[in-house]
Amino acid sequence: MQGKKRVSSRSLLPGLSVKDGYTRHPFDLEYGVRTSGLIAGRNLKTGHRHDRHSTAYFGVAPSVFKSLLRRWRRTGPIAPIGEFTFIDAGAGMGRGVLLASELPFREVIGIELNSTLVRIARKNVSTWRAEKRAHSPIVVVEGDAVEFSFPEGPCLVFLFNPFGATVMRRLLRKLAASFADRPGQLDLLYVNNEQEAIFECQRGFTRLFLGQIRRSRADAIADHTIMANQPDGEYESANYEDCSIWRWTGPRIRKSMK
Repeated sequence: MQGKKRVSSRSLLPGLSVKDGYTRHPFDLEYGVRTSGLIAGRNLKTGHRHDRHSTAYFGVAPSVFKSLLRRWRRTGPIAPIGEFTFIDAGAGMGRGVLLASELPFREVIGIELNSTLVRIARKNVSTWRAEKRAHSPIVVVEGDAVEFSFPEGPCLVFLFNPFGATVMRRLLRKLAASFADRPGQLDLLYVNNEQEAIFECQRGFTRLFLGQIRRSRADAIADHTIMANQPDGEYESANYEDCSIWRWTGPRIRKSMK
């Protein structure tokens, strides 16, 4: 086995070096990828107008992601999973993309604004493919989710609290326009749903689930450790994530149910 090339700490984004409290998640240790770390939104500058609305980079807990996907599949999606395109808006280093590709989606797309995170995500995808873990095509796109052209056919959009209210409002308006004549063809999974009120104000979306999804014991320990190692203690972790599932039902229909 060849040794891995060492990365100079000067080339790392703040939050990805040991001095910044960087701690590898068991997911990375098991699969040989690089999705760990905690990067504050202020350190994800790209020059784009939406930079100031970025929250932070942190990989979703695999147990939360898988549990939420299982719950979504019980909601009666409009089509079999093989007809859905999975889209991670704010994909970061691609942990959600990798996990999604273990299922037979039509395609898995990661959208990420920060070029450094895009490069890391693409390397992770190459590793994932080499290990034959991907069961669907994967592509990582560098760009803004609000400017993305959503594909034909059913889409499942994943959001791990990637941006604040301004961008979330713009994204939902874009989705409402793009899917105006496609009721049922858009579902959204929202983890750490800080902008839930924005969804509630946007006509045409029906909430299918609202509640807490617990981390596995291993994920809880790992995430608590990562948070505890932050030099500034800016972020914290619980044993669960507040989550919701939404479906585009059309501009004339608006209701909510748990």
